[in-house]
Amino acid sequence: MSKKLIIVFEGIEGSGKSLHIKNVANFLIRNKNKFIQIREPGGNKNSEKIRKLILDNKSTFNKNTDLLLYLSARSENIDLIKKNYGKKIILIDRFVDSTVAYQHYGMGVDFRFINKINNFLLKDIKVNFTFLNLVSSKNMKERLFKRKKLNRYDQFNDNFYKKVQAGFIKILKKNPKKYMTINSNLDINNNKNIILNKIKELI
Repeated sequence: MSKKLIIVFEGIEGSGKSLHIKNVANFLIRNKNKFIQIREPGGNKNSEKIRKLILDNKSTFNKNTDLLLYLSARSENIDLIKKNYGKKIILIDRFVDSTVAYQHYGMGVDFRFINKINNFLLKDIKVNFTFLNLVSSKNMKERLFKRKKLNRYDQFNDNFYKKVQAGFIKILKKNPKKYMTINSNLDINNNKNIILNKIKELI
């Protein structure tokens, strides 16, 4: 019987997190584990509407509006998370750490403000484990170049992504036992096996 954990995949653009969460989902399906999969921003009908606003290349929101939109999308997901919390494995593509890394470390929004709203939304909901996918600037650019279409968050400058990735690492260092770093510059199949072996251990 599997443990019903919240497992999050974090990382900047081009770090491979979305591919790895797809691999984990396929593994859970094969092994008949009950789970739900959410992405942020997005995850349900209302959150996906907000996602389109945030990522639209024509959007020109300031950093505080961006933050509040992300948190609004999360607010729409909370009922879904609460409904399944402790009953199913919950896989999330980006979550609280992304908000801190991007909006605080990347854009300079006050951490206490972000933390206060996050705590209000999540209350007793806790992430059990996080895979942090790290990627070099060179590989990130090459992977983004291959995408058919880039959204607004795919087009920031190098310095922004460096600040965000450094922010993720700072977050990890505060509670390293609940994180695993994945070097996304290495062989993808090797990383797939590392992640799936950890998933087996966790659940």
